[in-house]
Amino acid sequence: MKKLALSLLLLSLTLTACFPRNTPAPLGADAPADNVPDIIGQYALNATDPTHEEYGGSLFVEAGDVPNEYKMTWLLSGGIHEGMGTLEGNQLTFTWKSMEGTDQSLSGRGVYTVTVNGELYGENTVDGVDAPGLESAYPNEE
Repeated sequence: MKKLALSLLLLSLTLTACFPRNTPAPLGADAPADNVPDIIGQYALNATDPTHEEYGGSLFVEAGDVPNEYKMTWLLSGGIHEGMGTLEGNQLTFTWKSMEGTDQSLSGRGVYTVTVNGELYGENTVDGVDAPGLESAYPNEE
């Protein structure tokens, strides 16, 4: 599993370096709380950390063990993170931490809002850092 994760990270870093990010696409309107699209899938991620440094990568969202629970994996230009989220209405609240065996030892939490197009956007915090970062995740077409 660690070899696969590291391989995916290297691929993500290569693609990020080969295809520089442009201004992110506009997001759709917030999904109604009682009609949220399925969020399981792969996403392209555009983000800004608390110091206003831009980064990108991929986000993978899988079903959790109970309804409205999701397993999340971020493959970023700065590391690999894993987390768990709970969807209530159109709000996906999550915690995350650096994947064991990577060079980083970070953790935090965040909240994404789900749009009518299935995009995710919101704040992501790092434990011990006062300011939040901002993230937008766009579903990859399958």
